[in-house]
Amino acid sequence: EEFLKALNVGFILRKAANASTPEMIITEEGGTWTRITKTILKTMEVKFRLGEEFEENTTDGRKCKTTVLMEDNKLILTQKAMRSGEKDVLDVMEFTEDGLTMTWTTDGAVCTQIFKRT
Repeated sequence: EEFLKALNVGFILRKAANASTPEMIITEEGGTWTRITKTILKTMEVKFRLGEEFEENTTDGRKCKTTVLMEDNKLILTQKAMRSGEKDVLDVMEFTEDGLTMTWTTDGAVCTQIFKRT
């Protein structure tokens, strides 16, 4: 909740985000990565190549220039907000045998979400 507030996400979207149980699918083929996030409200797909900046429309409505790097068992996403008044976010996705732990950070606010492998 506090992380979403730090991003200036409105009350209704914050409540919907906190109530949802997203499903995430991450694949890589030929150097192109695909991340599909499904919730009851919508499905979002992002394609990227490691180290190459791309434009991303985030689930919270920000428009960012995002770069993804890989370090050991982690994908590290740096989202630079493109519109005035919006926040930059660091998103660390750590892969384990059990699944994925995502940790988002912005302006000192931190959010962690755990995805179980199916």
